[in-house]
Amino acid sequence: MKGFDRARKILEFDKITALLADCAPTEGSAEIVRNLQPQTDAYTVNRLLDETTDAKRMTVTKGNPPFGRVKDITDALDRAKKAAMLTMRELLDIASMLRVVVSLKKYRGEYADSDSLDDYFANLISNNFLEGEISRCIVAEDMMADDASDKLYTIRRNIRKAENNIRDQLAKYTSGQQSKYLQDNIVTVRNGRYVIPVKSEYRNEIKGLIHDTSASGATLFVEPLAVLEANNALREYKAAEAEEIEQILTSLSEKVAQFADSLSQSYEAITDLAVIFAKAEFSYRLEAERPTIKSMRSGYKLIKARHPLLPKATVVPITIDMEPGIDTLVITGPNTGGKTVTLKTIGLFSLMAQSGMHIPCSAETELPLFGAVLPDIGDEQSIEQSLSTFSGHITNIVDILNNASANSLVLFDELGAGTDPGEGAALAIAILEKIRSMKAFCAATTHYSELKIYATESPGVLNASCEFDVNTLRPTYRLLTGIPGKSNAFAIAERLGLSGEIIEHARSVVNDENIRFENVVAKLEESEFMLRQEREQAAQARQKAEKLLKEAQNEAKVASDKAAKELNRAQVQAQQLILGAKAMSEHVFESLEELKRSKEKEDLASLLADARKNISSSIKEMSSKANLAASSEDEDYVLPRELQEGDHVSLLGMGGTGVVKNLDGNKAIVKIGNTNIKVTTDKLKLIEQKSSSRKTRNVTKAPARNLDLKREIDLRGNTVEEAWFMVDSYLDSAIYEGYETVTLIHGKGTGALKSGLWQLLKSDSRIKSFRSGTYGEGDLGVTVVEIKK
Repeated sequence: MKGFDRARKILEFDKITALLADCAPTEGSAEIVRNLQPQTDAYTVNRLLDETTDAKRMTVTKGNPPFGRVKDITDALDRAKKAAMLTMRELLDIASMLRVVVSLKKYRGEYADSDSLDDYFANLISNNFLEGEISRCIVAEDMMADDASDKLYTIRRNIRKAENNIRDQLAKYTSGQQSKYLQDNIVTVRNGRYVIPVKSEYRNEIKGLIHDTSASGATLFVEPLAVLEANNALREYKAAEAEEIEQILTSLSEKVAQFADSLSQSYEAITDLAVIFAKAEFSYRLEAERPTIKSMRSGYKLIKARHPLLPKATVVPITIDMEPGIDTLVITGPNTGGKTVTLKTIGLFSLMAQSGMHIPCSAETELPLFGAVLPDIGDEQSIEQSLSTFSGHITNIVDILNNASANSLVLFDELGAGTDPGEGAALAIAILEKIRSMKAFCAATTHYSELKIYATESPGVLNASCEFDVNTLRPTYRLLTGIPGKSNAFAIAERLGLSGEIIEHARSVVNDENIRFENVVAKLEESEFMLRQEREQAAQARQKAEKLLKEAQNEAKVASDKAAKELNRAQVQAQQLILGAKAMSEHVFESLEELKRSKEKEDLASLLADARKNISSSIKEMSSKANLAASSEDEDYVLPRELQEGDHVSLLGMGGTGVVKNLDGNKAIVKIGNTNIKVTTDKLKLIEQKSSSRKTRNVTKAPARNLDLKREIDLRGNTVEEAWFMVDSYLDSAIYEGYETVTLIHGKGTGALKSGLWQLLKSDSRIKSFRSGTYGEGDLGVTVVEIKK
């Protein structure tokens, strides 16, 4: 037993990696995480944890990366380097991977912060030439494009011409006087040659070669002599076509071999990134945090830890806080009280953290770095090997003692159980002393009072117990550190109805030392209970005080923001009045100038000068009132709902109505008359329309991050109207998330759903362009939509 091999199975780490594999976006990354191994180097472990943290932060900002459907191209690259010809499917997989490379580089380019993922994204090497060549030549995994080469184009043109010539000649048999000799008036193919089905009794009426017969023998498939040469020519063309396709595939394979190193580097980078982002997604699902990794002698702190395989709704978090210098934890308590779960949680969390996974606990958690996790958990009896439960445990303990070292984590479940209690307790204490002498970190569960006393009296050893409610006869699953567990056998037996006489006699049998110890434990538990209540009350009081302080701060901020808002509103209104007055004065001046040119009178020129002077004076007077307050009617106005494009609004304090033409966050462009005005939405008043035949789109504000919003939406099985209703809302969400392209999955079918959606997309102002999918994207079964920025 070495390192972590035995621990992976006993601590159910394989179940954790299986759940992690469900988060993996590619086949290669899923395979890697299933075989994930904990690391023992501090730098490596911290780098892995930092990568998960950075990936988690990036998904909050940009959503999940576009990994597409990347296939494992390793074998294809190896074959290409050995001068083997790749299949169309293998080449298409390579082209698909190259498209993902471009998408990932673009995704990274939108994220400016530098972090631990930089090197992985830097290893992505795009190759537009190779991707373009493969996509141009290969339409699908079993179809080469006609224009893959000039020669192939010519060959296929000749094939079509030959096929048409043969059909024309055979039509004389299927539609002429000789059709009476045929079983069916059709043309079919046997052995790659065009034939007609002739009734067996008329085999001599139509001269030709017989290529096949029906199962009943009633039909002969005959190639008439008239098309013999044409069929020979067609076969030659087909052979030439196959040869040319092989030549094209060979050429493309050679190009792949030429770029094999860069392709391999890109694939490895994609797979590494997929593993990292799988850990980030897993962290979200577990509501996990990054633990701090420290040295062995820096203590052990596991705060509010939840076992990841237990239901979130029912699992009780545990907290273990061991100061530096404490290296052994002794856990006592009733059966089914949570002792074994605590042991497994300690071991499993170390395996997860040292594999680069976040763990479901508080961010205050600090874990030592272990070089090995050595558990002895569960019933190890074996009939085949003639091992009892005690013998099985001892066999494992011997193995653990042979492999433990100063940086090992050792876990014992029911240490010393399965034999005479006195001897078992003595043996358990000796084993713990041996483990401690090796400087290893150890956690053990037990029922022995001797071990409770040992933990109480020995420096560096910490007692812990799983709490039990005697009134309900149920464990609370709460772990109490610093207090040994009290034996509840008498209380449980009495509550279940065992005779009081028997219980009293049992108490008299127990020696005085054990009774005193149990009484001390009972007092400790009572003290701990009272202290916990006081801590909870203090925490509640503190939370209440913090809540009141926060509310007061929020109220002060609201008041301050409102004052600034009102000041800004008044200044904007004053500026708008000034601009309006200037515009009016310019209109008056132009009118008077026109009148002056037409009249040419001296008194009119004098009148023009006076008018200019009066209007200029009015503008100055209005400018001096720049701090004009908003009208009392609009002072406290709040929009009843979010504005939408097409809403009728008025400017607060200004009057005048217009229509909202465009919205961008809290800014809007409003058309008033023939003029577009840019204004913030808090300066607008909604004018509700009593009736309107205009259909508007209900746009709801998206949350800060929609973790479930994918870059594709499945519309199959819906009518055009139902599908468009879904697409309409989906496009709004995609625009909010900043997606530039999305995929609509409508299937191939009759094409009615796709046709209807395309008609609606053409008239949608949010759409920049749209197209059918290519191979790897879904072919004709999907539509790729590019959204306007």
